[in-house]
Amino acid sequence: MRILVLGAAGMVGRRLIDRLLAEKTIAGETIGAIDAFDVVEPQIAAPEGVEIHSSAGDIADAATVKALVAKRPDMIFHLAAIVSGEAEADFDKGYRINQEGMSHLLEAIRAEGENYRPRLVFTSSIAVFGAPFEEKITDTFLAAPLTSYGTQKAICELLLNDYSRKGFVDGVGIRLPTIVVRPGKPNKAASSFFSGIIREPLAGEEAILPVADDVRHWVASPASAVGFLMHAATMDTDVLGARRCLTMPGLSVTIAEMIEALREVAGDAVANRIRREPDAVIEKIVAGWPRDFDAGRAESVGFSADKSFSDIIRAHIADEAARG
Repeated sequence: MRILVLGAAGMVGRRLIDRLLAEKTIAGETIGAIDAFDVVEPQIAAPEGVEIHSSAGDIADAATVKALVAKRPDMIFHLAAIVSGEAEADFDKGYRINQEGMSHLLEAIRAEGENYRPRLVFTSSIAVFGAPFEEKITDTFLAAPLTSYGTQKAICELLLNDYSRKGFVDGVGIRLPTIVVRPGKPNKAASSFFSGIIREPLAGEEAILPVADDVRHWVASPASAVGFLMHAATMDTDVLGARRCLTMPGLSVTIAEMIEALREVAGDAVANRIRREPDAVIEKIVAGWPRDFDAGRAESVGFSADKSFSDIIRAHIADEAARG
C-alpha cells in the first residue's frame, strides 16, 4: 500500500507517520511506501521495508499536487492548512492554501480516471460552526462559520461530500477539536494559548492567557487526533451515507477547569505561572467558536477520545519525558 500524507511536517502529521511506521500495516495491508509532503521537507527516518519519499512544495500549486497524486496512493491524509489566526489575518493566503489546495487535490484525483478511487481523510475543524450555538452541537447543526478559516473548511467539506457522492474519492472528513497539549513553540493559530497555558508552565516558563477563565472549549489530545485519523482511514464508509464529515469526540472544558487540572497534576507553583493578559483580537475569534458537542454520530461508528483533561496533561508530561 502507498500512502500520501499532506502536512507531514506538522505535529499531527509527524505523529501519524510515526504510528504508520510502527504498525507497518493499515486496513489489513502492508505499507510499502509513504509520500510525506509539506511546505518544508519532512525529516523522517525510514525503517526497513518501508520507502519514505519526502518533498516540499506549495499545495496551492496544481502541478505539484498532480505529481503527488500521479503516484496513485491508495490512501491520502490531507492535513495541510493555514491555521485559524493566520487565515483570518491573511485572507488571500487562507483561501489559496486551504480552499484551492483542496480543490487541486480533488481534481488531481478525478483526473486519474474512474479506475482510481483512493480513501481521502480530510482534517476539518469545529470552526465550521458559528454562533448562536445550541447547548450541545450535533452534526446536523447549521454550518455557518464566523471566520475565514471556518468558511474555508466548510467549503472543503462540501467538496469532499460531492466528490465522494460522484464516486471520485472515498472521503471521510473529521472535524478536529482543538488539539491540546501541542509540544514545541506556539504557532499562529488563535487557539495556540490552549496548549501554551499548560505547556509553558510545565516547562518552568510563564504563559499568557488572553481570554477569560470562563471561556469553554472543545479539546482532544494529540494521541486522540492520530487515533481519529487511523480510524477514518480504515472504517466502513458506507455507514456515513452522503454526509461524509463528522465532529470528533472531545472534552468540553473551561479555562478554569484546565488550570485546576494543571494544579492537580503539577501543583500550585506550576499553575501560578499563568499570567492573564486580555487580547481583544483573540477574544473576538474565540467568541465565535462552539463550546460543546454531542459527538454521538462519530462515537456510534467507532471514534473515541480522552476521558479527562488531567489524563491529557499526564500524557503530555509522559511524551515530553520520552522525548528527553
